[in-house]
Amino acid sequence: MSWMDKLASIEALQDAEFDPALVADMQARAARVQARPIRFSSPTFKEYKTEELSGCGKNSFPAFSITAAGCALNCDHCQKKILEPMIPATSPEMLDQKVRDLIMLQNLQGFLLSGGSNKRNEIRYERFLPVVERLKHDFPHLKIAIHTALLDEKLAKSMESAGVDTAMMDVIGAQETIRDVYHLDRPVEDFEATLAALTSTKMEIVPHIVIGLHYGRILGEQNALDIISRHPVHSLVLVVIMPFYAKPGTFATPSEHDVGRIFLAARETIPHRQVLLGCARPAGMHKRVTDSYAIMAGLDGIAFPAEGAVAVSEAIGRPYHQEHACCSIKIGSDIGGAAHTKAACVA
Repeated sequence: MSWMDKLASIEALQDAEFDPALVADMQARAARVQARPIRFSSPTFKEYKTEELSGCGKNSFPAFSITAAGCALNCDHCQKKILEPMIPATSPEMLDQKVRDLIMLQNLQGFLLSGGSNKRNEIRYERFLPVVERLKHDFPHLKIAIHTALLDEKLAKSMESAGVDTAMMDVIGAQETIRDVYHLDRPVEDFEATLAALTSTKMEIVPHIVIGLHYGRILGEQNALDIISRHPVHSLVLVVIMPFYAKPGTFATPSEHDVGRIFLAARETIPHRQVLLGCARPAGMHKRVTDSYAIMAGLDGIAFPAEGAVAVSEAIGRPYHQEHACCSIKIGSDIGGAAHTKAACVA
């Protein structure tokens, strides 16, 4: 049975429209896809539950912002709204106390450290790194991820020394996007230089690409993939532009099929690294189709998977498991072992 026929039999996708040629291209790679288990991640910085996957204890892997909701760049696509669900930790003392409280009260397993950028797309983490170092010393089990923004090798080495496990940054492949969407006067080369600085450390480096970042157009994504392919990253996270964060009328929504083509390009460009679909992407039927393409293209993980994701995995023969953590970091379960066909809370 063709994958198009299998998709048609899934109740959650009965009103979905798929590109038959794209699905056929994905099915042509079925042997490679079916050999890769897929991870469904449900970070706990927002409530989540579907008919197929369960929720988990709140704050098992929260996100903290060292700038609260503040950001000097105020990029067109984000308008600082991505920071709003995060827990404010605007001083080192506040971060230390909140993390220790959550460890004691809710069995915290790890956290994401983030924040808004200055006008050079830098986040000043220096005064927070001694707290990270003390927390890692006192609680060696903690897994700590960080959104780096742009940085130099000195700050990258400081993050490594403090005990950060996973470092993440956006890679932008088009100069026009940096200028027009980010309002930033820095070249594409600075993004590659940041990636080079990070990959010179022993941290797990997980770059992100925002598909459709240039006002919903596909521009620079392949260049970003090529940049990432030149560096020994741990994995890649793809997200899709979310126009409802932006001013009305400024962004279009990329078609699910264009997004699916990027998924396929990512899998081909970076065949031997994990490629993950992150939290940010349009909701509704768009999300159901996008997630289906991610599964069929052979991506290795999906954050907050849509209804029908498990059914698609089962239909095309891909094993799966669930984790309650940021999709860029692994905690709380034996990932090296066999994947499961039933999801379980691991926090």
